[in-house]
Amino acid sequence: MLFSAATLAAATGSQDPEVGLRAVAALRGLLEVLEALQVDNARAKGWSWRDIASRLGVSKQAVHQKHGARGDARAGR
Repeated sequence: MLFSAATLAAATGSQDPEVGLRAVAALRGLLEVLEALQVDNARAKGWSWRDIASRLGVSKQAVHQKHGARGDARAGR
């Protein structure tokens, strides 16, 4: 069953831990997908790893380690 981000966000405030924790886990997965899409978008537009890392509030090494291998393999590098 698919839920909107707004529905999931609302469910995180549930008094039922089963509902709340499942919503948190689903949002975490959605966030990972959205981050990957935006990192790919930024790299395609010529952004440096340093610029991306700055916007995400992490180190250049952290963002490159997390997303670099996926982008390099896809680009045939």
